[in-house]
Amino acid sequence: MSSMEFATTMLHQQSASSRQTIMSSLSAIRKHLGMSAAYVSEFVNGRTVFRHVDAPGLEHLIKDGDVYDADELYCLNILDGKLPELIPNTSLFQAASSMPITQTLRIGAHMSIPIYLHDGEAYGMFCCFGPHPNHSLNHRDLETMRLFANLAAQQIQVDMKQSMQMREKRTRIMETLENSAFAIAYQPIVDLGGMYPCGYEALCRFSAEPYRTPDVWFNEAASVGLAVELELAAIREAVSAIDMLDSEQYVSVNVSPATMLSAHFVDTFSRLPLSRIVLELTEHAVIDDYEQFTKILSPLRRRGLRLAVDDAGAGHSSLRHIVQLSPDYVKVDMSLTRNVDSDLARRALIGALLFYTRETSAQIIAEGIETQAELQTLKMLGVRRGQGYLLGRPAQTITKEINILRAS
Repeated sequence: MSSMEFATTMLHQQSASSRQTIMSSLSAIRKHLGMSAAYVSEFVNGRTVFRHVDAPGLEHLIKDGDVYDADELYCLNILDGKLPELIPNTSLFQAASSMPITQTLRIGAHMSIPIYLHDGEAYGMFCCFGPHPNHSLNHRDLETMRLFANLAAQQIQVDMKQSMQMREKRTRIMETLENSAFAIAYQPIVDLGGMYPCGYEALCRFSAEPYRTPDVWFNEAASVGLAVELELAAIREAVSAIDMLDSEQYVSVNVSPATMLSAHFVDTFSRLPLSRIVLELTEHAVIDDYEQFTKILSPLRRRGLRLAVDDAGAGHSSLRHIVQLSPDYVKVDMSLTRNVDSDLARRALIGALLFYTRETSAQIIAEGIETQAELQTLKMLGVRRGQGYLLGRPAQTITKEINILRAS
């Protein structure tokens, strides 16, 4: 599915419930008034488009998407006051009976309420009609219909706001991609024995306005179907620094399952130096089909690509990822690293993960190391790799030496 198709699907999903609300209103008022058809229309460039139609058995006469010139219908005459909103008998009104649409749609009785947006602009009409005159219709019926029309107007206003927000989000992400309005910061992943960087995690930082954290940018990109494009653009930028590293060092990049399963993933990665790249899969990522996931990754892993499960210990998903995917690295979440020197439970959990990785040939990477006490405790437990502000903060220039730690 392309990004445009995805965005369209998202909009359709968002509007499904609102359509149901409007259709329920049309059906309720049509049945209440004993009419044969009800619809909500929209004025578009001098034409009237039927957006929602409830007319069982009359689909050959009126249906969603039908378009008429505005002056072919009653709408303009009602807005101008030439026709009333309540017409129990169309034959009694020359402006109605003389219009071809009266015969085409077999309109004997007609009720119509203009739909206005918050800014006072006329959006369209909420209409109901039947094939025969109905002199029992009265202003109480009209007021009842007005209530349903107001409900539809409120829902339409919400839909328009959501659509506008989606367009704004998509434009913002597209501009970010076109202008490459992001940069990569590299945080060292340190060998705790020799105290040198064995790799660097690439972290995306956005310079585009408004300023938001990276997770907000990526979530917004996902909401408009551009997550794959943004993730792959960030990855391409991140791996461009590989030539600056020592030959044994690697770049670790974050990627979502949706991107891995996309048509562009394999094509992008097939051109990269896979033996020097680690894919990080977050605990929060949902994988519905591990078999398909493994099928895509296996050829790349045979060529040297390594896999890390991030945020281990932050939730149950990471444990499933570890068991199902057999990663090369298990990154222990900072919630376990924090105060590990003084917390027996945290040490026990890390010890359990260490036992698992020894049995599976994976390696533990402890995240969020911020104190010397945490560092020493982790080294004592047998953790061989670590990451955190004590070891090095993210920076756009790669630092190959960790002098402060060598001195310690």
